[in-house]
Amino acid sequence: MTLTLFDQFMSPTYLGIPLIMLALTIPWVIYPQPSTRWINNRLLTIQSWSIKNFTSQIFQPINLKGHKWAALLTSLMIFLITLNMLGLLPYTFTPTTQLSLNMAFATPLWLATVILGMRDQPTLALGHLLPEGTPTLLIPVLIIIETISLFIRPLALGVRLTANLTAGHLLIQLISTASFILLPQMPTIALLTSTLLFLLTLLEVAVAMIQAYVFVLLLSLYLQENV
Repeated sequence: MTLTLFDQFMSPTYLGIPLIMLALTIPWVIYPQPSTRWINNRLLTIQSWSIKNFTSQIFQPINLKGHKWAALLTSLMIFLITLNMLGLLPYTFTPTTQLSLNMAFATPLWLATVILGMRDQPTLALGHLLPEGTPTLLIPVLIIIETISLFIRPLALGVRLTANLTAGHLLIQLISTASFILLPQMPTIALLTSTLLFLLTLLEVAVAMIQAYVFVLLLSLYLQENV
């Protein structure tokens, strides 16, 4: 029995075993593996075409040194989209609504880009903390502000993904509950509410894909600054 609206975001358990690991494993199972045949089927062709276009778009402004991250960021993109889309199905759990999980994705990857920049080009990496032509009196203030903005990046990545998915799931549950309650009393209003619920579900499908794309896009921008 659901006691509050936020109980749907609790990690489900079965016989005392948390099922979040099962939810995190499913995206790696449902995708078909590339074959060694000369001609693939339609599904593999569309999958390869989508991955190729996404990778070329993300890494086009990044120099060749940063292309080593292509497999990692592309896999992360597919993983996040799949988790977000599966979470829209009934009786499922969305792991990306957990801030701890999103921070576990964002913090190591952001930190890796920062360490990479400090190791390979420390002067340029530190130069981002102080814009060129800054008045002398504003130098200490700007350095502090830019340092804070640098360290707040992983938090912004995790909170953005969590907040958008959580808000969408809450709206869907509120509107679906209203439609269910209004159906025997005001069928016309319930029909209008159900139409709104359908449109909101389409919007959530778009949000699930866009937020995964934005997450990886911002990581690629951080990588571009440090390579």
